[in-house]
Amino acid sequence: MLHFVPTPIGNLEDITFRSLRLLESAKIILCEDTRVTKRLLHLLKTKHEITPQVEQFISLHSHNEKEVLNELNPSMFDGIVLYVSDAGMPAVSDPGCALVEYCQKHKIEYDVLPGANAALLAYASSGFCDTRFLFFGFLPHKGGDRQDQLKEALFNGFVTILYESPHRILKLIDQVCEIAPNRELFLIKEATKLHQKSFKGTAKHIQMLLQEHNIKGEWVVVIKGEKKEIGTITVDEILKLDLPKKQIAKMIAKITGKSPKECYSDLL
Repeated sequence: MLHFVPTPIGNLEDITFRSLRLLESAKIILCEDTRVTKRLLHLLKTKHEITPQVEQFISLHSHNEKEVLNELNPSMFDGIVLYVSDAGMPAVSDPGCALVEYCQKHKIEYDVLPGANAALLAYASSGFCDTRFLFFGFLPHKGGDRQDQLKEALFNGFVTILYESPHRILKLIDQVCEIAPNRELFLIKEATKLHQKSFKGTAKHIQMLLQEHNIKGEWVVVIKGEKKEIGTITVDEILKLDLPKKQIAKMIAKITGKSPKECYSDLL
């Protein structure tokens, strides 16, 4: 049986008892990076006094998924086999989804354990009291695609969660300030780690705060949703919005009854 095991996103005490038991029992571990997983097992062995019995580590990441899955034999999952990503929940902005599909296709029994997740931690910490939210993961690094997806994240009407690296966090906040400087944001860096730090306020306020703080570490950004009464906006008003054509087409389709494809063709 294959078990998808979440790993701590920083604090080693966030590992579950069930995860520890499986990490101690497994003979085969598929993992995003074998070096990271071996280091994690060494730390857990010292901190939680477990004795791993792993005989084989198999690297399975976003760049080699197809090749590795084509070479796997379903019979290898007759024993206890694990999949772990470097940190957090497998298949959530991390490799693992293709392996789930593989199990379903070959009728392999599998189980996904609950565990640490930076997106949910940030959402619960934000104080944005909306029961609905969207998870965008990482935006494209640059270009028009990044700008288009950022606008979609800002104007979809829902609380929206983004991941960002320390190399682009200032750029992200600058871009938000250009589009929606008064939008309320919640940011957390190095979640669960020693230097965890959070910020909340308008984009322009956070832009000033980050100039005075160390920005090293992985970031999660939560954008407060803006609710709009769709019925009060006209087609002419939608056409004036600075949004991607596909997004405009979807909005027009909602109030006209036309298909988004038809509306998009009209825009072109």
